[in-house]
Order: sequence, then C-alpha cells, then structure tokens
Amino acid sequence: MPPPRTTPNGARDNRGVTDIPRRALTRTAKLAALPLGMAGRATLGIGKRLGGAPAEAVAREVQQRTAEQLFSVLGQLKGGAMKFGQALSIFEAAFPEEIAKPYRAALTKLQEAAPPLPAAAVHGVLAEELGPDWRTKFREFDDAPAAAASIGQVHRAVWSSGREVAVKIQYPGAGPALLADLNQLGRLARLFTVLQPGLDIKPLVTELKARVAEELDYHLEAKATRAFAKAYRDDPEIAVPRVLAGTPRVLVTDWIDGTPLSDVIADGSTEDRNRAGELMAVLHFSAPARTKMLHADPHPGNFRLLPDGRLGVLDFGAVARLPHGLPEPVGRLARFALAGDAEAVLAGLRDEGFVKRDAPVDAEELLGYLRPMLDPLAVEEFQFSRAWLRKEATRLGDPRSEAYQLGRQLNLPPSYLLIHRVTLGSIGVLCQLEAKARYRAVVEQWQPGFVEPLADTAD
Repeated sequence: MPPPRTTPNGARDNRGVTDIPRRALTRTAKLAALPLGMAGRATLGIGKRLGGAPAEAVAREVQQRTAEQLFSVLGQLKGGAMKFGQALSIFEAAFPEEIAKPYRAALTKLQEAAPPLPAAAVHGVLAEELGPDWRTKFREFDDAPAAAASIGQVHRAVWSSGREVAVKIQYPGAGPALLADLNQLGRLARLFTVLQPGLDIKPLVTELKARVAEELDYHLEAKATRAFAKAYRDDPEIAVPRVLAGTPRVLVTDWIDGTPLSDVIADGSTEDRNRAGELMAVLHFSAPARTKMLHADPHPGNFRLLPDGRLGVLDFGAVARLPHGLPEPVGRLARFALAGDAEAVLAGLRDEGFVKRDAPVDAEELLGYLRPMLDPLAVEEFQFSRAWLRKEATRLGDPRSEAYQLGRQLNLPPSYLLIHRVTLGSIGVLCQLEAKARYRAVVEQWQPGFVEPLADTAD
C-alpha cells in the first residue's frame, strides 16, 4: 500500500479519510455517481467513435476509466461497497480478456488496500475498546496500517509480552455504512453488467447482507479464530494466528509474515502457485471436518504463503457454520456424475431440492450440463486457468446455449447458498493462480460421500 502522505516538514498528513462517510445521502450520492459516470463515458466514447477513433481503443478507454472510478468510490466508502468490490474481484478470472485486463488491476487493489483512517481516529477506537491506557498493552504500535479491508484495517504492533501482533480495528460507523451500501448496491445491480453480461448481482448482495451482522462483532470472529487455531495447531500445511485479545471492535492476534496471495498471483513462481492452490483446496475441504466451519471469505487478501511452505489464513469474520460438516450428497452426487450415472444424479438433485419435483429435466442433458464442472476431479492432477474458467462461464452464461436454458430450470436451496458462493470464489482464486495440483486426492480425503463406501462383507 502507498506510504502515508506527509506535510512539507515531514509530519504525517491526516487529512482525507477521517471516517467512513456515514450520512446516507452522502453515501448514496457517491454510489449513484457510478452509473452517471458510466453514462458520461459511454457518451464520450460515442463522440470519439464519430470522430473516427477505433472502436476497440474507445472501448478500452471507457473500461479503464470505469475501473478507476469503481475502485475510487468503493475503496473510499469502505463498508459494504468495498466488501462488494472484494467479492466481485475474485470472479475477474471469468471475465472475457478484453474486459478483464483493465479491471484486473483496479479490482485487485480492493483485496489488499484502501484509503486508511488517520492516526487520531485509530487511537480513538483503541481508547474506547481497550481503555484510555491502551498504549500500556503494547511495546510498539505502528500508526500506519499494514492492510485495509471492508470494515476495518490492520496495524502491526508488539504486544506487551514481546510478541509481534496484528491489531484489527473496526472503522467508526462501519455497521450502518455496511447495511446502507448493500441496500444501495442492490438497486444498482445493472451497473455491474459491464463486468459480466448476465451476472446476477442481487443474490450476491442478499447473501452478503445476511452475513454482515456476524462480521461486525469481533467477539464472534475471535471465537472462530480460536477454533481454527486449535484445529490447525502444529499443522504442516495450514497456519492460523492465535488470539491474544478481543473486543467488539478490536481484535489482536499473532502477526503472520508471508507473501500475500495477490503477489503470488501477480508474479509468483510456478511452484508457489501450485503450492498455494493445493493448500487453498486443503483448507476449503478440511475445515468443515476439523472445525465444523467453512472459511467463507476466499479472496487473496486473506492468505499468505509462508516461508516454510504453509498457507497462512487470516480474517475469520465470515464463516459458514456446518455442524455436520460438508453435506454428504455433494460428494455422492459428484461420484455418480463422474461414473456417468445420469439417473442417480437427477434423483439425488431432486431429493436435495436442486431440481424441482415437477421440472421436466432430462437426466442425460443434466449430466452433460454438470460433467464439465467436475473436470478438476476427473484426473489425478488438474491445471486451473483463466481460460478454463472463461470457457465454463461462457458455456453456462450464454443465453443462446443449451446449458444456459437448462440452468434456468435448476434451483439453489438456501442451505447450499453460502457453500456454493465460497466454492465458486475459491475456484476463482485457483484460476487466478493458474494452479496445478492433485485436487482429487484432497476431495477423496475430506469430502464425505465422494469415495464409495466399502461393501459390507459381514455374514
């Protein structure tokens, strides 16, 4: 992230972002400026076309300027607007390349950084949450944030015991801003069709709204972090920070050093990409069995590749609680599909509510719809790529395709909604990594139902 601004005499300049803008009219006006800005750029583009500029060049310029405005508005507003941008950015691998390229840099910025709060606002939250003597709890505290996210920012510090720690501080006014933004973004869903025609934003916004209340309570995040840290203590593949202290708006955990996954995506070695991708899959499939929870915020800003080869996992504010682990039918129906048993797949999906009882769905057509999605599990090693994801997104999202028409007859039961979104998000990150690994082996180990049960040989 860029260094703090300074005045001519070297003092830090705390002007600029002093708080999340909380006035509803102010925030609504900023969000409303997005489609107005797009309309203006489109008009300008038409003018340039009439003036003889090539269509491709005009389109690129419009896309680039829209990307810059998108990051500027969503980043400054933080709250739900920035959280939405982070959720959206993990799907950029599915965009057509001519659209993805100008958006990639702007949206990926949302995964790691945003305009920071000034030191005075940070100190105010610490005093309210840890007491007026909060400085005595630290040997050192860096006023410049190490990272900024949707509802809080992280500072590096040294705890009174001498341990290096990460101090996560919630932005003042984050709760009301978060809910107001998501309500407004639901109304502006058409804006985001410039990113992916046919992309249905409203279910994403609805699902985010259902989860934000938990994320606003750092006590709940501390509880989830402790559960993950206990389950993965001394694990050779996954590293989770320990919690040292927590209040509703401040969370103190061990500091985890490592390479941000966004850096691995940008210019990491093939070995690091493959390693990170495999460990992302290990976390995704093993956590529900080991913690009865699913890490539900799979964007690259929440992961680090550690020097010892482990995957460091941060931010447990968003988790899906799965008291029975991953649903067994998911593994069983994937096994049936890979075996080509179309009738068993259709029957199982009807039982789970993915296919309505009276829907006239052909079993073989349904298998043809699903089978390409299971390619990563059909081979010992699979190479994820942006090209593969774009191909699948086009197959499923083109209104002219048979797959699109069949997909309109399917349903997503509410109990599967968060699992589905997290799985799609994780796949998006694997495609950004262009990772190759033995994903089938990971699923065989952790996904209930994927491995056929041993026959009962008892007399």
